[in-house]
Amino acid sequence: MGKFIAKKTNTGYKFDLVAGNGEVVATSEVYASEASCMGGIASVIKCAAVAQIEDQTAEPVEAKKHPKFELYADKAGEFRFRLKARNGEVIATSEGYKTKASCENGIASVVKNAADEKIEKAY
Repeated sequence: MGKFIAKKTNTGYKFDLVAGNGEVVATSEVYASEASCMGGIASVIKCAAVAQIEDQTAEPVEAKKHPKFELYADKAGEFRFRLKARNGEVIATSEGYKTKASCENGIASVVKNAADEKIEKAY
């Protein structure tokens, strides 16, 4: 069972979405307030369930409407994703994956684990 872990940082609040195996599958930006961080978590829960995948490594790229997961290759050649909310803002990002299939599994893990809606505060 997955969970969101909200943390206090030196500059605000952020969250990680952690899968049942303890792996971080997505992380947020730093928010100025706890309330904004909780709003970010709520947005991930809501958007992940309905977001389509826009594969930016495919030719041609088939644009999807927000909310969406953008799957892309970074400058180091690793695959990553970012989840964008209905307003186009990035609400969660991934680590780098060696293969596209692993990145797609990461997206599936976000969808599955966000649905658990469990939130733990680590502060």
